[in-house]
Amino acid sequence: MAKSKPIVSKATSSGGGLAPWLGIATIIILLDQITKITVNKTFRYGEDLLVTSFFNLTLAYNKGAAFSFLGNAGGWQRYLFTGIGIAAALFIIYLLRKHSTQRLFCWSMTLILGGAVGNVIDRLLYGHVVDFLDFHWPGLGHFPAFNVADTAICIGAGLMILDELRRVNK
Repeated sequence: MAKSKPIVSKATSSGGGLAPWLGIATIIILLDQITKITVNKTFRYGEDLLVTSFFNLTLAYNKGAAFSFLGNAGGWQRYLFTGIGIAAALFIIYLLRKHSTQRLFCWSMTLILGGAVGNVIDRLLYGHVVDFLDFHWPGLGHFPAFNVADTAICIGAGLMILDELRRVNK
């Protein structure tokens, strides 16, 4: 009697797969949404809580993109940035599937995916993104408030640059 070989998918046999990356993105989305819900329920709009001499928690709403780009554009930007976020998420999922074994690249894409989806959820539910992390320096003013999703996107972008620099140097 001949033994049959087990069927192993390409993703499994190559050590990668989409599921772990989507799981990590889901954790980022959950952390982002839990922190935003907590701040929304705890603070009134514009209310500050001094945490250190350079950091506040504050409830702010951003109808625009990064640094409130197009924040006062009249409302259409909500749909534009929601569409861009959804398109980016779909493209990132494609990239994760295609390059699932490239760990640093996938970490970067996963962080960006989790952050993008977290902010898309806000735009769909509230019409704006909830921000609450407020860093400031005496004499220099406040950095624009941001959130966990924004942090994930920035770290992901940094890892993407690092990944590309490593690839170029090989």
